[in-house]
Amino acid sequence: MSQRHHEQLRQRIAQEAARILAEEGGRDFLAAKQKARDRLGIAPRAGMPSNIEVEEALRLHQRLFGADRHARHLRRMREAAAQAMRLLAPFSPRLSGPVLTGTAASHSDITLHLLGALPEEVAIFLMDQGIPHETGERRLRMSSREEAEPFPVLRFLAEDLRFELVLFPERRSHQAPLSPVDGRPEARATLREVEALLAE
Repeated sequence: MSQRHHEQLRQRIAQEAARILAEEGGRDFLAAKQKARDRLGIAPRAGMPSNIEVEEALRLHQRLFGADRHARHLRRMREAAAQAMRLLAPFSPRLSGPVLTGTAASHSDITLHLLGALPEEVAIFLMDQGIPHETGERRLRMSSREEAEPFPVLRFLAEDLRFELVLFPERRSHQAPLSPVDGRPEARATLREVEALLAE
C-alpha cells in the first residue's frame, strides 16, 4: 500500500468518525473510528487516524454542515452551563469538554468539574434544589504515568440538555485530567471565562 493511499484511508476514517460523533453523539473517539472503519469496509491493518485528526475533521464537518445551527446550539449549551455554574458556585465549577472546546454535538453532555466537592454534599444540594439526578463514575487519567482512576459523577437533565458533574477531591482539585484527544491536561473554564466566551 502506497503512502498516499494509506493517508487517504486515514482521512476517510477520520471524516466518517467525525460524522458519527456529530450525528450520533458520544465522545468515544476509538469506538467512532472502529465503527467508521467497519462501515467503510477498510481492513483492520489500515492505520487509524489520531484523535487529533478526528477532532479536526469534526470541526470541519460542523463548519460545512449546519454551521449556523451548530453555533446556535453551542451558544445555548454554554448559556445553560453558565446558569448551572452560578447555581453550583459553592463547589467551584469549571466547564470542560466539547461545550468548552466548541466541538459539542446535539447529543453532547455539558460537563462541569466540581473542585473539592464531596458526592454527598452535591447530592443533597441537588435534592434541595428539586433536581433529580443519577450517580455513577468516570475513569480519568490524571497523568501519563498513572492508570485511570474512578471519579464520582452526578448526571441530570435540564429541559433537553444533559449535565454531567465530575467531582474532584481536594487533593486532585488543582490538576485537570488528561484529554482523550491529545493527552494533555483538559482545558477548564471558570464562570467568568465562560461569560467572556458568550460575550464574543
